[in-house]
Amino acid sequence: MGFDLDNVETSIAVVGATDDLSKYGARIYRDLKAKGYRVFAVNPARDTVDGDPAYNSLADIGEAPSIVDIVVPPRVTLSVLRECAELGLRNVWVQPGAENEEVLAALRDGDFDYHAGGPCIMVETRAVS
Repeated sequence: MGFDLDNVETSIAVVGATDDLSKYGARIYRDLKAKGYRVFAVNPARDTVDGDPAYNSLADIGEAPSIVDIVVPPRVTLSVLRECAELGLRNVWVQPGAENEEVLAALRDGDFDYHAGGPCIMVETRAVS
């Protein structure tokens, strides 16, 4: 499947999506949505994000997103990666700040097609819209 960011049919689960506009989880969710991607907000502390339903977990979405975009602290990223592995979700984008050495090791050791330690997904999708 891979990271087909040129195709707005790509669906992206944003783990850490929020309505707090001071956080990247809010900015990224709204940016991807404005560019036409199908986005899923994943945040167990919220019922909605930007008026859309928020899911407690990736499993609750009910379909496999093309990409899981992770915008949470590294300790939470590790549990998200475990859930991704359990669900067979292999395309993972770890936002800057959501990674550390342990996360990078988990990505390398897991069966993931991943992007980590590089630009934000908003930068990589800026030509889309």
